[in-house]
Parts: sequence; structure tokens; C-alpha cells
Amino acid sequence: MTDQWVALEPGADPAERVRTLRQAHEKFTMAGTVPQRVRSVVAESWRRSARAGVRVDGTASVELTDGDLGVYRAEHPLARVMPLFRELLGTFAADGEHLLAVCDAHGRLMWVEGHPATRRQADRMNFVPGARWSETAVGTNAPGTAVAVDRPVQVFSAEHFIRRVQPWTCAAAPVHDPRTGRILGAVDITGGDRLAHPHSLGFVQAVARAAESHLALLAPPRKAEDVPFLSALGRAEAQLRLGDGQRIGLSRRHSEILVLLARHPEGMTGDELLCALYADESVTPVTLRAELARLRRLLTPGLLASRPYRLTAPVESDVAVVERRLEAGALTTACRAYRGPLLPGSQAPAVVRLRRRLAAALRTALITHGDPDLLADWAHAPWGEADLLVWQALAAVRPTAPVRARLAALEAELAAPATAVRRPPGARTPALTSNATYLQRPPV
Repeated sequence: MTDQWVALEPGADPAERVRTLRQAHEKFTMAGTVPQRVRSVVAESWRRSARAGVRVDGTASVELTDGDLGVYRAEHPLARVMPLFRELLGTFAADGEHLLAVCDAHGRLMWVEGHPATRRQADRMNFVPGARWSETAVGTNAPGTAVAVDRPVQVFSAEHFIRRVQPWTCAAAPVHDPRTGRILGAVDITGGDRLAHPHSLGFVQAVARAAESHLALLAPPRKAEDVPFLSALGRAEAQLRLGDGQRIGLSRRHSEILVLLARHPEGMTGDELLCALYADESVTPVTLRAELARLRRLLTPGLLASRPYRLTAPVESDVAVVERRLEAGALTTACRAYRGPLLPGSQAPAVVRLRRRLAAALRTALITHGDPDLLADWAHAPWGEADLLVWQALAAVRPTAPVRARLAALEAELAAPATAVRRPPGARTPALTSNATYLQRPPV
């Protein structure tokens, strides 16, 4: 049996395989260790599920119902390929007593169709349209794990994290926007043990690729200059450049909202935005709705939609540019696009996390690569002047007297007791203090 799928070897006893998996699942539940006989893709998913606090006796929650679900489905990009999904998978699902399911990039199920009896059984575990089946919500499952790892996944029986899902087998493949490469969601086939075959996964993967090709034909690529661009790096307040060249200056709160919505093209619920933007739990949804109403008046009509809150057209950002270049190994151009920390004054929890993660990824790549010019550019920038690890890496490849002197001064400053640093009232806190929480150790 390969790591990618769960096909049973010729002559293998499915019941024995199920017993083995249940024993492994029980061992992980009790001791937190994964036996070697569990596939690595499943083992890693179990660990992520446990870290997310998923309970093995839990169940999926339904987030979108009735009108909200209808509006969301109608406006989602995958609605345009549902006829294709039904044509390629509908008969297979109905004849095999399986289900065809399609989820968004958040793991929310938008469509669940197929054999009536199988649907009734699936209803009992909330495998229904509008329910969240992300890995962080219900643990290991094919559609949720496929969007989490961005690859086709097949999950068999007790490989599922939640016990009530373990009688099922499912196979799913992510579907990407052919223009941006972003995950739009996943197409899934769910049913019984007969799906435990590599052909099931290969079939679903082929359907996903066909959907991407169909989307590419439906919408010709837009020119880069026609796509709105959000500049938020190194700026206290972001600027949005629209396709017609118009530039809109944004307040800090509107900057934070657009950064998050550009990063989540599938949309965010009001509760998700509230938690992402406000550390103060006393802030009410009314405050957020007022901010969104003001932002909507600033933007192109129709660009900001609701239920969930989302941008109706792709919005590029300098954050995404840096991330893509880093992923491609283009470190020099990634550094060139990095104008500084993301909205440095923002205290919005999700923005703070993204700011730290992006900076940590860049500096780790710089230290690993060891290019003296790139290290020097970072070290002499305002955000890198107190970055001990970068100065140490720079001293190793360019041990000039000024570099060694700055490194020695920085090491002495970091070693000094905090009580030794005295500043007059109202004095500006230096960059060392604001960054010291993560600059003295390798980023995680």
C-alpha cells in the first residue's frame, strides 16, 4: 500500500485492515504516538487535528443555511463547474451508492449530492451543505485534508480522526483558480469500502484538473495592470490601486480588513473577522459592520460582498508577491518586494501573526542562503538593525570591522539587564525592544 492512497493489496482482508487502523487510532488517542503502519499523510493530519483541539467524539457544525447558503453557492467560482462535476461524477456516485461533495477553500461543504440512502446516512454526521469539514474543525477527512495540504488525498475507514466518520471512505482533490493558483476548494467522492482503490483517487484528481481547465476557458486571464493591487508592506496604512489607476488611501482598520479578505478569497464570516481584527472581546459585531459599511462606500461598487464577507474580484497584494517569490526560491526578488513589516502599527491578531510569519520566513531564507549583500540590506534596514541572528550571519560571510563592531554592540546590549536601560519619559522605544521577542532565537 502506497502513502498516497489506500488501495488494499491483492488478497488483503479489508476487515483486518480496519481493525489495524482502529488500534492505531486508539493508540494515538491514548498516548499521542502514531504507529509506523499508519501512512505519513494520515499521521501528520492526526497530529494537526490534535493540535487544533479536535475531539474524536465531535461532529461538524453547520455554518451556512437556507438563503445564506444559496447566495454563497451562487457567487462562488466553483458554481460554474458544478455541471461538469455532475456530468463526470454524478452517475458514478448514484450507481455506486456514493456521494459527490464540493467544498470551498475553508472546508465548508457547498454541495452534497448522490444516492438518497447514502445521503440520509451522511446527514446523521452533518455531512451536509453548509457544514464545515475543515481539518481544524473535524480532523482528518478527504475534502478538509485536501485543502489543508493542497494535494489529492484518500482517507479510509479509521484513518478518519472522528470516530463517527470511520465507517466511511472518501477521496478528494483540490481545485485551483487557473489565473492565480489559489485553492478554490475541493471535489470529493464519499462512500463505503469500495472506494478504497487507487482508481478512485485518480478519478477525482482527473475531474479536478478538468474543472481547472474549464475555468480557464470560461474566463480569459486578466492583464496584471487590470487587477486591483493592495500595498501594505512597510506602510502604517495600506493603499489600494484599482484597475483604472485610481489609488485609494485606507485607514488602518480598513487596511487590516482588506489584507485579510485579499488573503481569504473564499470569504470570512463576521465572527471570523471579529476575532481576526480585535483582541478586545468586548468589541461588538455592530462595530465591525459599521467599519465594513464605510469601507464598501470607498471601493468600486460590488467589490465587497457579504454572507460571508469577501472580495468579488481577485485583489493582488505585495504580501502575496513576497510569499510566491519565496516559495519559488527567488530570494533576491522577494527581498526587493519586501518594503518592510506588514502594517507595522497594527495590533489586529491575524495581521500580527501574518506580519511575524512573513518576516520570519524571509529572514530564515536570508540566513540559510548566506548572501552577504542581501543580509546587509536587511541588517541596515530599520526592521533589521537589531536582528541579532542576521548580524551574526552577516559577520560570518562579511567580517568587516564595522560589521563586527555592530554585532559586538548588539550582543552587549542584548546581554545587559533590562533594568540597566533607562529612557526619559516619552522617549521612543528603539527597534531592539519591539523585535527582541523573536530576534534572539531562530524563528519557529
